[in-house]
Amino acid sequence: MATTAASSPSLVQKLRGLTGEVVKFGIVGLSGVVVNFLVFWVCINGFHLASLRSNIAATLIAIATNYLGYRYWLYRDRDAASRKREITLFLVYSGIGMLIETGVLGLSVYVLGLDSHYEQLGAKVVGLAVATVFRFFSYRTWVFKALPEPVQAPTAAEVPAPATGTGHELAAQAELMLAAEQIRYAKAE
Repeated sequence: MATTAASSPSLVQKLRGLTGEVVKFGIVGLSGVVVNFLVFWVCINGFHLASLRSNIAATLIAIATNYLGYRYWLYRDRDAASRKREITLFLVYSGIGMLIETGVLGLSVYVLGLDSHYEQLGAKVVGLAVATVFRFFSYRTWVFKALPEPVQAPTAAEVPAPATGTGHELAAQAELMLAAEQIRYAKAE
């Protein structure tokens, strides 16, 4: 069934919604960055772990705190029917993000020779920025899926008069009847 121009959101509305989502994603992400950097700093300075091990430990702890923020604040209105699938995908895409971040850090330390603690933090910032862009698009696209838009029943003015026999009119009327049945079944569930 075709949608009308009035029922689909305009580009401005879509961008406004995306802007709010980006801001909330940034807030949750920023809290994860704080956790990530604190744990990283403690690991390299307090426990004297190697930079890559410190990065992996810090990122894993930040992933856990970020999941809570994304699931229960940012994407709380998204489909949560299959938590197992959601958590699995979240961990997969977070793991890929961790590989991106750790790869940039490893390149910086072991290839470029930037191994002071502040140079490592700088490399971590760059890696985290690249990984964050990847995570944003993967989380919103595949992990926290949007609920489908509710279908509105056609009003009496939108229902055409009984068809007198043309194929196009009959098909349009059948489409409207099918849409009305789907709405009725959705409301019953």
